[in-house]
Amino acid sequence: MALNPPITDWHGRRVWLVGASSGIGRAVASLLHARGAQVCVSARSQGRLDEFVREHPGSQALALDVTDAAAVASAARQLLAAGPLDLVCYCAGHYTPQTADALDLDELLRHQRVNVTGALHVLAAVVPPLLQAAEAGRTPHLSLVASVAGWRGLPQSLGYGPTKAALINLAENLFLDLRPRGVAVSVINPGFVDTPLTAQNRFAMPALLSPEQAARAIVHGWGRGRFELHFPRRFTAVLKCMRCLPYRWYFFLVHRITGL
Repeated sequence: MALNPPITDWHGRRVWLVGASSGIGRAVASLLHARGAQVCVSARSQGRLDEFVREHPGSQALALDVTDAAAVASAARQLLAAGPLDLVCYCAGHYTPQTADALDLDELLRHQRVNVTGALHVLAAVVPPLLQAAEAGRTPHLSLVASVAGWRGLPQSLGYGPTKAALINLAENLFLDLRPRGVAVSVINPGFVDTPLTAQNRFAMPALLSPEQAARAIVHGWGRGRFELHFPRRFTAVLKCMRCLPYRWYFFLVHRITGL
């Protein structure tokens, strides 16, 4: 059963993707543009955003740093001045492999600022106008890109995993608060996707997807009205089952499977 209104027609929908200069965010922006959406992409790199606009005529770019609350609020005001937003997707993310025996506080805090605090900055800027749009009869949608790394602890994920777990819990709370008031909410939990972030990994990544494959899975999930979008299913289904295991079994299997 769909928990959100399915989005099957993107023509004319105003979409803001925050963290879309590369990887999943850029691929989703490209796919939605191809399907007729009015796309705005944001990230820190003005050059990459300008390149996207050149390749996707009619799209818009607003450079910002998600850790800067004032910059996020200013970008949101600029977008909203032209009309209500139909979908806001927070794709920004930071990842550096880290273990507790080589703890780097600055890196841990960088994960928190980009992956969590940045999302909160966007929420503060867009939730009130999304609620206003819902009251006016529109069906706005808010989506957060988390990760399967947020389901349970994983090796080398000391900085990344806790922030993605926070986003999953945040999305659940947002759904409970906003869905009854007409704002759809979804959380995206990808497995391994070939992006600049995962390129840092020095281990085998099963069921590795391209950003374009991930984008198709995401748009398909929005089209089905799902709350949680996780993929590829052949990989994430196994992890879903492992979430239910007692800690003794779970820790044993993770060490056995990863060799870490």
